[in-house]
Amino acid sequence: MLNRIFVLLVLTLLTSSLQAQQKTYCNPINIDYGFTPIPNFSEQGRHRATADPVIVLYKDKYFLFSTNQWGYWWSSDMLNWKFIPRKFLKPDTNVYDELCAPAVAVLHDTMIVIGSTYTQAFTLWMSTNPTVDDWKPLVDSFKVGAWDPAFLADDDGRLYIYFGSSNTYPTYGQEINRKTFQPIGERKALLHLNDSIHGWERFGEYHDNTFLKPFIEGSWMTKYHNKYYLQYGAPGTEFSGYGDGVYVGNKPLGPFTYQSHNPFSFKPGGFATGAGHGATYQDAYGNWWHVSTMIVNVKNNFERRIGIWPAGFDKDDVMYCNTAFGDYPTYLPSHKDEDHIKGNFTGWMLLNYNKPVTVSSTFGNYEANNAVDENIKTYWCATTAGKGEWIQSDLGNIDTVKAIQINYADQDADILGKSTTIYHQYKLYASLDGKTWNVLIDKSNNKTDVPHEYIELPVPALARYIKLENIHTADGKFAISGLRVFGNGSGAKPDTVKHFIVLRGDSERRNSWLKWQLSNDAYSYNIYTGIAPDKLYTSIMVYNTNEYYFSAMERDKPYYFQIEAVNENGVSARTQVIKVE
Repeated sequence: MLNRIFVLLVLTLLTSSLQAQQKTYCNPINIDYGFTPIPNFSEQGRHRATADPVIVLYKDKYFLFSTNQWGYWWSSDMLNWKFIPRKFLKPDTNVYDELCAPAVAVLHDTMIVIGSTYTQAFTLWMSTNPTVDDWKPLVDSFKVGAWDPAFLADDDGRLYIYFGSSNTYPTYGQEINRKTFQPIGERKALLHLNDSIHGWERFGEYHDNTFLKPFIEGSWMTKYHNKYYLQYGAPGTEFSGYGDGVYVGNKPLGPFTYQSHNPFSFKPGGFATGAGHGATYQDAYGNWWHVSTMIVNVKNNFERRIGIWPAGFDKDDVMYCNTAFGDYPTYLPSHKDEDHIKGNFTGWMLLNYNKPVTVSSTFGNYEANNAVDENIKTYWCATTAGKGEWIQSDLGNIDTVKAIQINYADQDADILGKSTTIYHQYKLYASLDGKTWNVLIDKSNNKTDVPHEYIELPVPALARYIKLENIHTADGKFAISGLRVFGNGSGAKPDTVKHFIVLRGDSERRNSWLKWQLSNDAYSYNIYTGIAPDKLYTSIMVYNTNEYYFSAMERDKPYYFQIEAVNENGVSARTQVIKVE
């Protein structure tokens, strides 16, 4: 009885406290993604899509640009993003790719932006007031012709551009004159893929498709400790293993050497996969982050989202980023944190993986449990978009709920391009017994587009059941790819994984087979691997299985592996490190 009274008091406090500042975020980030503007990309259904993100810090504000959004976003906290509508292509530029894979740089008090082009007639834009649509041409015709471009404003005052997107041609670099903003001399070939050695660069979902050569794309350059870290995306944006690699040099145009740890940005497992074609930046406190592309790839190969990961450099100046629990609640920056890259995960666990679900209705074969299977590619869909359609998740136990993510899916939408008038409205309820319900969150008056809504509760709530009730859907039917409830269970953490083995291929040393005993007290596992026992920077989360084929190894290097088990109550101790020659 006392527990019930406590819960009712907590739920009452919640509705009056929802304006409290969140301290966490959850990938994919919750921005008002535009729909693809390209008709032949949406023949299997209209859908949201963006990729190739860049975030830069300008006057203590964050600016986010990405492909085909008919504008960009800015934020003061990396959580609440304000969209600024803006068409950068001039009317006589007859293409659908409005600002595709943009390059952005800050030059003292000026921000410059350009999209991808194979021509030499694109405008290079400038602004000293980018929180509004206040842009002017810096150069009317930028004479580089760069696809997937990226700038480096070096600290000696010189400017460089890096570019390339091809499975034939390399990544190029070129210096730009700071007075004329035109190229100096000839472009220089800098990088090629070498997939015969680098296992992760091979094309295909399992790095086994030999009918097409892999793509190198998505350049970005970071300078750290007087070294130049030239980053690139590979092997293809459709795949869960889409990642970012890095070469390191002592000069801005090379020569460059392949870093010992690669790919440095990699997320092939979990709810939403992929961490390629991105950009590395520092927050207002000096902490490093990496923003990159995440994969949906259901209605089109280029159906994608955006994720942000803690990043940085270790004591040996090795660049890496942390995607462990990369689509779970993660702390936002609030201060300079020396352990930033290691400790941003909140420890809030997923409480409703594959738990029972009931719904108001079901359209076609988009069944209810698709909303809790930890796969962004699958979704439940109601028969209508009507007010009152609902989905209810049973946590199985009375748990402490701390955050909820609502991932909407696109079913029967009818939008091409960006709409700034669509919005979602809903109510979230909590219950101890599935009979008496209390309003947890009321967004019935919301007027914003929140396709990956994430709510950190100001006060944790005890609940067994969570219910999402639709009031208004942005477009199409009411469909959910992930109703994800986070917090902490009241039971025990899982035991350490038993009988973990790694078998490396004899004839194919870029591959290995990982096997372990299935734990009855775990729903998922984190695999950690790397090129040294203290550099296990690659992480892979797998659900409901006891094996994994790892095909992202360097052919000629030894590798080290650990594994941990995960359940609603926490994370087990890791196993002893295993070395494979």
